Amino acid sequence: MKAKHALPSTVGQTPKMRWVKGTPARDRLAVALLSLGDGVIITGNRWDRGGLKIHFANETFCAMAGYPAAELVGRNSRILNGPKSDAARLHRWLHAAGRSRVHHGEGYLYRKDGTAFYAAWSYSCIGGTAGWPVRLVAAYRDMTDMRRLQDMLVHSQRLDAVGQLAGGVAHDFNNLLSVINGYCEILSERVTSDPAAKRELEEIHSAGRKAAALTRQLLAFSRRQEMDPKVINLNYTLRELSELLRRLAGPANTLELDLAPEIGNVRVDPAQLQQVVLNLVINARDALPAAGGTITLRTADAVVPLGSRSGFGPDVPPGRYVTLVVQDTGMGMDAATQSYLFEPFFTTKEPGKGTGLGLSTVYGIVKQSGGAVTVTSDLDEGSTFTVYLPEVSEPVQALESGLLPLPDTRGHETILLFEEDNLVGKMVAGILTADGYEVLAANRAADALAMAKCHGRPIDLLIADLTDARGRGLEFARELHALKPGFRVLCTSNLEEARPVAWLPPTQQAHIVKPFALHELLRRMRSLLDAKMVILNPAR
Repeated sequence: MKAKHALPSTVGQTPKMRWVKGTPARDRLAVALLSLGDGVIITGNRWDRGGLKIHFANETFCAMAGYPAAELVGRNSRILNGPKSDAARLHRWLHAAGRSRVHHGEGYLYRKDGTAFYAAWSYSCIGGTAGWPVRLVAAYRDMTDMRRLQDMLVHSQRLDAVGQLAGGVAHDFNNLLSVINGYCEILSERVTSDPAAKRELEEIHSAGRKAAALTRQLLAFSRRQEMDPKVINLNYTLRELSELLRRLAGPANTLELDLAPEIGNVRVDPAQLQQVVLNLVINARDALPAAGGTITLRTADAVVPLGSRSGFGPDVPPGRYVTLVVQDTGMGMDAATQSYLFEPFFTTKEPGKGTGLGLSTVYGIVKQSGGAVTVTSDLDEGSTFTVYLPEVSEPVQALESGLLPLPDTRGHETILLFEEDNLVGKMVAGILTADGYEVLAANRAADALAMAKCHGRPIDLLIADLTDARGRGLEFARELHALKPGFRVLCTSNLEEARPVAWLPPTQQAHIVKPFALHELLRRMRSLLDAKMVILNPAR
């Protein structure tokens, strides 16, 4: 005699079989299970070496798992498990099934070809006597695409968090570098008669400049690096760089340009775009085998439509873009490597062969330019990096060339220097005093205001960081203006751009990014002091 909830003997056959046994109700149920959009399996209740015996699998589940029904029915469900699976969770629930008859969860299963897919499931009991299930029915829904988007979003958020940390470290490091490089400039004038000392000083200064370049890469990743965006055409830039890129690729490798004949323009910092291209080509070159390979650079226009982000990822909002694709025929990467690829100091190269900042710099520059960068790769199949830059309708701008001559920076004006870092403040005050200026230096806002109040002469120039996120910098400038109106402002900060002082004309304020060279600080300062003075009332 069959048990009350026994299944028809035909369960597990293909959808095309004829249901000749069982009741009409059972036949209709079986057909419904076979045609469901969700994957369905029915298993036994006996746990055996990490799984349950499969009695039935519908067509959707078979397609999901890559098995024909004949290869699933009768086998243990552990064939669907792999390194990322958590079969123990199902086992724990099974022991409590008499009390909790539904089990919901999500996790990884494995197809016949060994690839993983992410599914949401719901296990239910077909009850027997004493509350112990006779059969288990599980419904599965493939959530792989949604899981991938969630992972990409989490990865993007993690990169933002790391970027904030990197920016904070670079901020403090820049203050130290300003002191090191600044004193090198001061001392270089005093050791001209000692060639050995001058060479050693130049080595110190060279190391300081390299360290400053390192912090610029960190700031680029954290999107705080100063940029000078221009409207350019990607094709023109790549053609200009092509010879350099071919030399960079190396004699054993081939570099090909596949540029769309007509593409839109983009607004980016030309120097930083060159850094993006160079870093991507270097990364591609290092992935190629010793026998040689091919690096291909492509450009094209792209449109990401509203409501359809498939293939673009969560970091690419709808809109019109110009794309730069850098593709290589190298070793490729697995999914785990790709998840950390844009994080600073992450590298797959041997110790001493890379800083781990190349791709993080690319990420920061592209994001700061309003774009996005994605990567697709498989082991032994090469990698493809795609940079999305927003298309603009403006014509290409002519790029400036050459440098303005440095003016004579000596003077006699009064300068209020408000610098929280004592080392930076001491260095700047020292060089300004040596150049003839009267310097009032303080590292606290209250002290700076007190010094200005007690000083009998006007303040000609304020040197300070006014970019405080809470607005304290601008508030300090307003309080100073109430005491001593008529000063100019030179804002020193680590940020890419400083919020302008609304009640000062543009000619009476300037911004310089740390770590700054002393000669640049002196040039900006002298230029401000030589500008015609206009006094306005500060808006509260």
